[in-house]
Amino acid sequence: MNLYVKSIGAGPDLVLLHGWGLHGGVWSSVIEILAKRFRVHAFDLPGHGYSSFIPFGGLDDAANRLANVIPMGTVVCGWSMGGLIAQRLALRHPARVRALALVSTTPCFLVRDDWPHAMKSEILTGFAAGLRTDFNATLKTFVALNALGGASTRETIRRLADEMLSRGVPDPSALDAGLAMLQETDLRTEVRALAQKTVVIHGARDALAPVEAGRWLAANLRSASLVEFEDAAHLPFISHPDAFAAALDPLHG
Repeated sequence: MNLYVKSIGAGPDLVLLHGWGLHGGVWSSVIEILAKRFRVHAFDLPGHGYSSFIPFGGLDDAANRLANVIPMGTVVCGWSMGGLIAQRLALRHPARVRALALVSTTPCFLVRDDWPHAMKSEILTGFAAGLRTDFNATLKTFVALNALGGASTRETIRRLADEMLSRGVPDPSALDAGLAMLQETDLRTEVRALAQKTVVIHGARDALAPVEAGRWLAANLRSASLVEFEDAAHLPFISHPDAFAAALDPLHG
């Protein structure tokens, strides 16, 4: 699988995995700070940014393909959907993943009878329908939800909106595949087996992945700690870049 990747810095390898609808450029606020401590690799996932879309068979297939292109023994930092992929990657390929940073993510994005810390199904189905009826408006709504609740909402929205289409429009098939992944995946049972050192980073005002999901991850993974930003929403690496980078320091070596 050929994926576009920006690599910068020196030190232990750190792979950055972005979320739905975005690309590796979303890390631009923090990547140079991280590069002072790590050799950073910011990937564009299939169909996003500069990476062509390659049909894949769901979360397991995505994780398996990524395992073939990331460095051995790396730290993997996944944001939102990228965090879901990071969890599966660490479970299936532990030799590849030395440590984890799980950012504004969850083992299960969709509300279940025993899992209230998630999005209601109509939000995800609304995104899926909107991609077919008004593609641009749907992406704008998604950008706004990412920043909703944060202390610097307008500035964060501006930065994310500027970045979102800076590498072109994401492939609609990739967006559909990502939404299906978010709707179908529930890793709550499996992630309890994760043994890698993990830092869970979450904004207390997150409107897409409630902070309770991050607290659950920190409490249920074998070797996890929680860094919670009280006035951040879904994008703590944009709203709090210096503090975000510092939160990854325990994973350096």
